[in-house]
Order: sequence, then structure tokens, then C-alpha cells
Amino acid sequence: MSDAQDAQNGYHGVSLATLRRFGVDVWSDVEIETSRGAFRGIILPRSEFDDSTHLVLKLKTGYNIGIEIRTITAIVELGKTEAHYKIPEKDFPVSPEKPSVTLLGTGGTIASRLDYRTGAVIPAFSPGELYGAVPELADICNLTTEKLFAVFSENMGPQEYITLAKAVGAEIEAGVDGIVIGHGTDTMHHTASALAFMVQTPPVPVVMVGSQRSSDRPSSDAALNLIYAMTTAATSDIAEVMVCMFGSTSDEYGLLHRGTRVRKMHSSYRSTFRTIGDIPLAAVTRAGVRPFRSDYNRRRDDREVGIHPFFEERISLLYYYPNMHPDIIDSLVDNGYKGIVIAGTGLGHVNKSIYPAIERAVSAGVAIYMTVQTLWGYVHMFVYDTGRDLMAKGVIPTENMLPEVAYIKLGWALGQTDDLDRVQEIMLTAICSEITEREPHDGYLVFQGGMPEIEEFLKKVNR
Repeated sequence: MSDAQDAQNGYHGVSLATLRRFGVDVWSDVEIETSRGAFRGIILPRSEFDDSTHLVLKLKTGYNIGIEIRTITAIVELGKTEAHYKIPEKDFPVSPEKPSVTLLGTGGTIASRLDYRTGAVIPAFSPGELYGAVPELADICNLTTEKLFAVFSENMGPQEYITLAKAVGAEIEAGVDGIVIGHGTDTMHHTASALAFMVQTPPVPVVMVGSQRSSDRPSSDAALNLIYAMTTAATSDIAEVMVCMFGSTSDEYGLLHRGTRVRKMHSSYRSTFRTIGDIPLAAVTRAGVRPFRSDYNRRRDDREVGIHPFFEERISLLYYYPNMHPDIIDSLVDNGYKGIVIAGTGLGHVNKSIYPAIERAVSAGVAIYMTVQTLWGYVHMFVYDTGRDLMAKGVIPTENMLPEVAYIKLGWALGQTDDLDRVQEIMLTAICSEITEREPHDGYLVFQGGMPEIEEFLKKVNR
């Protein structure tokens, strides 16, 4: 292999010398003897930014490991198999009997492959690519795709929300039977709440979907999540903005969560998304959708939908912590921010040292709303003196809105009007279940290991 190819594959220094010493290359199927045991797999390219002290091996299980070069005693080449990054593409079968679904792409790792040379994800996106990656989709719907963005979800923001809402409106007007939105998981709940406010009373399902693990991993949730989302968009009677992701750590079912009551709750679990302060809308399997409740907007034959693409960007979400100083709020006001959402402690509290800053902000016309950082439960600012004092200074409680949802809704409200009375009316009027009258008895479930009742339950479900 040439020096240029070696550089492209990310090997240099000690790691490159090791490959040459044992007479093997990238893509060699090898058995490696080390002081920690023997390993069998394929030597993979490395990201150009990685160190030179490890070899990367793909095991037969599909997982990758890094092997410290200093532990290697022998490498034997057994063969060679070079990976092909291009996802196979086949003509997507179309049938007039099947419903039509549009997939709008924003980024993320749904049905993708990893380019080991760069570490970049190569997405499957055209109908042909998706059919090549997930052939089951052809049994569900007639699929069309449109790539709106190709960004990591942390780079999604107000302009993307607005563009996405308008695109959803255009697809509904064109007569599609359902819409799926591919999205990175990190900020999917932010985008879901933005779309819930911007796309009101849609006549068809609008389903957001992503994956926690890329498609090259044996434990990937990408294909099943996509199948579940397409099944929902094509066949479900639930016509709302929803998030569709794994419902458990197994492959048994996905869950459909309302866009304003969902949150990513674990950094790596496939079942990371949870409905907070309520129960999910439904479960979905390959066989179809099973609602858990009946109070949802139903699919209609008309093409009517309310598209409200507004957003004021100069707003902030402050997570209160002990000893927070007033200059944080002062700096927001000085920089022209029009709204602040505070995630307060307990029932909605902050320390007294920031009271003067709050008074200055309210006097300057800044809208300030209170949520709770506990996530579950309601703001109750009339219980203790702290809450009553804050309300007297102009802080407005937001019932049981989640902090991120309150942030999104405040931006959406201020995008429509500067009249703070009208903003308050919008904020405190439930539009799409962002505020609920009460939390159900099973809307707060934390499976805490070690508790006898939980251990007994887990024994029954994990047999």
C-alpha cells in the first residue's frame, strides 16, 4: 500500500510501522496475538485524527475494538475483504394500493453506514438506497424522499424549524398519506415541540424518527425504528406530531410520543425517549399501531392544516443552580433577549440574590417564565414565600410544561407578537398537550434497581 493510501486510511507513526512489520494492510482479515489474548477480525481504517498507538479491528460480532500496539506479539493474515461504502440501491417497488409516505431528511444516522476512514456517516436516503438497506419498507408504503438539510441535530435551530414546518405543509397539501422526518436524536425533542406548535391539526401522521446506534452495528435500532415510523405514517389513525423510537431495550416494539411531552433521557440506550408526566400515545410493531389512549387527533381525508412558522431567536433557557449570580440575567437583558425560561428547583424556586436582576429584566420588557427542573410535576409558586415573591416580580408559572418545550413555545409566541399580555395568553393556553390538566397515576415511573417491587417486575418481563 502506498504512503498516500496509508495516510488516507489514518495510519501513521507506530501504527503504520506495526502493519508493515507484520506484513498486513487495512482490510486484512487477521488473527492478532496480544498479551491480553487473541483476537480475530478485519483491520479497519482509522479516522485521520486518531492516535498512532492502536489498531482498530472489526470483530465477527460486528463490534469494533481498539488494540494497543504495545500489547501485540504476532499478527497472521488469513485473507482480505475490503468494505464498500456505497449502500446498495434497488428500484423501489411502487403499488397503487399502498399509501404514500414522504421522508424528509434533516440529518442523523437512520439507515446509514460509517466511513471508517473519516469517521463520517454515509446516509442511505434515496428510495432506492433505503430499499437496499431496509427492503421491508416496500411492503409498507410508496416512498418518496426529500433532503432538506444534512446537519447534526445540535445544529438544528429556528430557521430549520420554520423550513421544516413549511415543507410538512407542502407535503400535506400535495396529498401525501403520511410524513416521516429523519432527525438526529440529541435535539429531536426540541424539533418535535417546535413542529407541534408550527404544524397544528394535521390530517395525517407526522412522525419524527432517528437511531441511537449506526446501521453497521449489530445492535442498531435504525432499521426497526424506520419500519415502525413508516408503519405509523402509512397506517396509523393518529394524526399528530410524534416521535417514534424504541420502546424497550429489546426489539419488541416502538413507542409513539407526543411532540410536546417527550424527552431524550439517556445518552446511549436505544429506548432513550420517554413521555414525561403522561403516558405515550401508542405502541407500534411490524403488525401495526396499538393506541394506549383515545384523546388524540385522528386522521382525516381533507388537506387542511395550520402552519404557523414563527420564532423569535433572542430567548434563553436558564437551568437554575445554587449561588447563581444576577449578572447572568443582566447579560441576557443587555444583549437584547426578549424572553427567559427558568428551570427552577422544587416547585419553581431560585435564590434571592437574583431577584433584583429579575425585576430589572421584567421592567425592561423581558418575558420570564418558570418551569421545574424535576421534569415531572407542576410549577406551584403559591405554596412558599419564594414562589409568591417571584410571581409578584413578574415571573409567570407554566404548569407542567417541560423546560425545553417552554423554551420552544416562548420563542414561538414571541415570534408572533411583542404584546406581553398576548404572549402570556399563548403560553398558558394548551395547544397540543404541552400543558395537561393532571398527570395520570402511571405518568411517573422510575425503574430504580434494588427496590423489591421493581426487581420482582423485572424478573417477570426479562425471562
